[in-house]
Amino acid sequence: MRTQAHGNAAGRVSDILENPVVGMSPWIVFSLLVGPGRFEIAVGIALGITLVLVAAARVVHRGSSWKLLELADVVFFAALAVIGALASDGTLRWLETYAGEVASLTLTAIAFGSMALRMPFTLQYAREQTDPSKWQNPVFLRTNYMITGAWGLAFLVSALAGGLGDLVLHAPDNIWTAWIVPVLAIVAALRFTVWYPEVVRARARGEPGPGRASLLLPLAGLLVPIGIAVLVFDGGVWWLGAALIVAGALLTKALQERSGAAAEPGRRLG
Repeated sequence: MRTQAHGNAAGRVSDILENPVVGMSPWIVFSLLVGPGRFEIAVGIALGITLVLVAAARVVHRGSSWKLLELADVVFFAALAVIGALASDGTLRWLETYAGEVASLTLTAIAFGSMALRMPFTLQYAREQTDPSKWQNPVFLRTNYMITGAWGLAFLVSALAGGLGDLVLHAPDNIWTAWIVPVLAIVAALRFTVWYPEVVRARARGEPGPGRASLLLPLAGLLVPIGIAVLVFDGGVWWLGAALIVAGALLTKALQERSGAAAEPGRRLG
């Protein structure tokens, strides 16, 4: 029993480490944390997460090859840690302001660059969970191109939002450009990463699969907490916060009903 439990635990850890979202977690954390007065903390946390993930992957998958994203994690955050330790006050202020955009643009380049090289970075993770006979399957490859592209777009949106806040609004901690838009972009990519493979598998079985309503549902659900955040931190537009809360509640209900109605034929067939 103990051996079986240990095996199940190891299997769960392996499944977690084989998820490309885990490889991107240092970038996500860093992009959301970094800002005026928070550069060292953001780099330290991101580098710590990176080292833990790399060590865990080497323990769980002994002899496994390094993935592109793992190498990028180590090189990027280790370099930032060294630069931050040696930087002058002026350079440190620049990093506090623009390092979030630099990180987002770097991961955008990794995503689209890996696609241009015909090796989307999610493919290395997907192959560890897929029979080798399917590695060259066009549907399998297309799925990874789509998911990698979704993450590239999400971090591009995050970079553009940060640039708007820093360069145009001159407000690095603007609630919309520093938090709301990047979080929405990341949640959208997270949801797409789960939703799209489900659609592909359903099509392969000749079934309808999840509709767009189920894809949009998490985003609609975020409108309520976003509205509350606007009321608390941006009281000058309290009416917008109230509108977001109402819209989020109504849209969530509508999407839940639509998603449930779309799934009903599948239940009857089952």
